[in-house]
Amino acid sequence: MRTLDHQRFPATLSRSFALASAVQHWPERLHHYRWVRILDRIDDTHSVVEMAAWRPFGALRWPTWWVSEMEIDPERPAVRYRHIRGVTTGMQVEWRFAASGDGTEVTIEHVWDGPGWPLIRRPAANWIIGPVFVHGIASRTLSGLARVATGAA
Repeated sequence: MRTLDHQRFPATLSRSFALASAVQHWPERLHHYRWVRILDRIDDTHSVVEMAAWRPFGALRWPTWWVSEMEIDPERPAVRYRHIRGVTTGMQVEWRFAASGDGTEVTIEHVWDGPGWPLIRRPAANWIIGPVFVHGIASRTLSGLARVATGAA
């Protein structure tokens, strides 16, 4: 499974990168996040984070949860995650940032072989988890952070 989500942030690269990498503030900025907890701060660029978000379906909300190793790479700049607990264990995620005119192009790529469920592993990842849950949450995260970047949230 591979998903790509993209959003133009109307902010400088440094502001966009700072908003995206300050995950501990996401729940106060992004209403679909239930919580983000820093479980272990290894150093300034490496942490283990627990995240929980809602995936809305009309009036209903489906709770999601995962734990990731997070690496902040200010030189590239990028933020990388490796999911280590939850249904999406093994998922690799990379946030990439590129200055573009007076804004920043932000792309999130998720790559994953699917859950450890015999027979339905890849269909579950490619048909449901990737397009419905991963894309649904990532697109809302990007849109929300883009609004925060403008000062509108």
